[in-house]
Amino acid sequence: MAENIARTNEEVLLREDRGRVALLTLNRPQARNSLSEELLDALQAQIDDISHSSSARVAIITANGPVFCAGHDIGQLEGRRGDRDGGAQYFAALFERCSALMQSIIACPKPVIAAVEGTATAAGCQLVATCDLAVASEDAKFCTPGVHIGLFCSTPAVALARNVSRKHAMEMLLLGEMIPAEDARAFGLINRVVAKGGALEEALKMAEAISSKSIPALAIGKQAFYEQFDPELSQSYDRATRAMVENMMLEDAHEGLGAFLEKRAPRWRDT
Repeated sequence: MAENIARTNEEVLLREDRGRVALLTLNRPQARNSLSEELLDALQAQIDDISHSSSARVAIITANGPVFCAGHDIGQLEGRRGDRDGGAQYFAALFERCSALMQSIIACPKPVIAAVEGTATAAGCQLVATCDLAVASEDAKFCTPGVHIGLFCSTPAVALARNVSRKHAMEMLLLGEMIPAEDARAFGLINRVVAKGGALEEALKMAEAISSKSIPALAIGKQAFYEQFDPELSQSYDRATRAMVENMMLEDAHEGLGAFLEKRAPRWRDT
């Protein structure tokens, strides 16, 4: 079976076509695979391509390095505080871009599977929750830790609340604690837990099984599945994006993100 490897946006994202399966690998291990502008754009481009591909029948999202995805690139966010509007326009555009990507995964007619090794936090946890299926290694952990740095995970909450119960979602969002893989499976965030190092192999088995099915049947079924739950997903993301921008403009968010980058405890001003 021939394998085709495509490299995009300075290799922040790798694509490998394994027959009928498109394997996307987050490739910023030195930055904990955080969702930089470049990585968001690369993911969007590949999801769009897979959606219209006549050969790719299933997509898998995985990552290089010990962290699956640490969420947004905090350095990029804080780097725009010096903008004339304090970064508000940039923050809105970035969160809208991320929300559009998540909705593209839902709208993609091909099933998308997350194969998780290590930790998936904040928007990284959102990415896992957004995928149609998710497999994680036994040592994987999941977290929406924004409350620790003064930035509530409002947009990740959109995907989280559509996969787990409200009480479990609020527990994750309010406490910001790391959730082990078995708890994540019990919560409904992931489908299967496998031995360390085995997430991709299991995801590939699932993908191969799915890829033998009728493409149009899967596309119709996936669309109907999501529409029956929430026909207003875009409105939910719009509301959440506005909340994220409002939150980003608080002094506490500036302090919390700065403290994170400086590796110190934040000093809250409650403003």
